[in-house]
This record gives sequence, C-alpha cells and structure tokens, in this order.
Amino acid sequence: MSIGLTLLGLLETGPRHGYDLKRAYDEHFGQDRPLHYGQVYSTLSRLLRDGLVEVDGVEAGEGPERKRYAITSAGVTDVRDWLVTPERPEPYLHSTLYTKVVLALMSGRSAAEVLDVQRSAHLETMRALTRRKLAGDLADQLICDHALFHLEADLRWLELTAARLDQLTEEVRR
Repeated sequence: MSIGLTLLGLLETGPRHGYDLKRAYDEHFGQDRPLHYGQVYSTLSRLLRDGLVEVDGVEAGEGPERKRYAITSAGVTDVRDWLVTPERPEPYLHSTLYTKVVLALMSGRSAAEVLDVQRSAHLETMRALTRRKLAGDLADQLICDHALFHLEADLRWLELTAARLDQLTEEVRR
C-alpha cells in the first residue's frame, strides 16, 4: 500500500498535524503494522517537496514546532487517480511453498509432511483471524475476510497438490 497516497487521502478530510495523521492511519489501516513517526514525517517531507501537500499553519509548543499539513489540488488529483486505478492482480506463479514441495521430492524427503505442516500453519492462522473477526468492528471484519479468503485458496491448493503428489513425484524424478 502506498503510504504517501494514503496520507494524502486522509488529508482530504481536512488539514492535520503529522501526529494526527499517524493516529488516523493506525486507527484505520495500521492494526497489524502501525506507522513509525519517522515514516510519517519523511513521507510528509517528500509530499511537500513534490507539491502534493503544503504547510497550512505552524504552532509553537513546548517541543518542536507543530506543522499542520493540507492537501494541494495536485494531491487531490493524485488521490483521485489512485482510487480509480485498479490494483494489479497478483498471480502466485512463483511460490516458495511449491519450491519446497519440489525440493522435498527431489531430495527424497516427504513432500506430504511439507504440505501437512503448511496446512496446520494455515489453519492456525485462520482460527486466529476468525477470532479477531468475531471480536472486531466492520473494518476489522472486512480485513479478516480478505485474508481468510486468500488462506482458503491456499488450502485448496494444498489439498489439490497432496492429491497429485504421486504424479508430481514421477515428473520431478524423471
């Protein structure tokens, strides 16, 4: 996810200080990966340099001056363009898990064990996400659903691969 564009999107609701932007980001998007303050301020510096934000005011305080940032019309255009640009679907054509299965077969190790261990890890992650989803608000539920659907697809692949292990073993050992 583009942090710069996300911060610009948050600024569309009105001018904010860097601290307020970090808090809003973490509240809406950073449950699992909160932003570091340094990341916020370095991103704001870059956006300022690029003319996508401007300093809307400076307040003196006990510590360093607090700058309030506002989005510029160029920033609004960038956010608008970003929102209507579809994300590139990511096909998993190079999978670490597939590589592990093939290497296990090539070395005479148990590919079924590789698949079983991965299946267990996926199921544990799915249980944790389901607990989080049940206890969460709508935003958390939607984030968890997205992750759960991807993990379900992975589980289908694990089952399909397990069912084809004999055939894959023959092909790999030729």
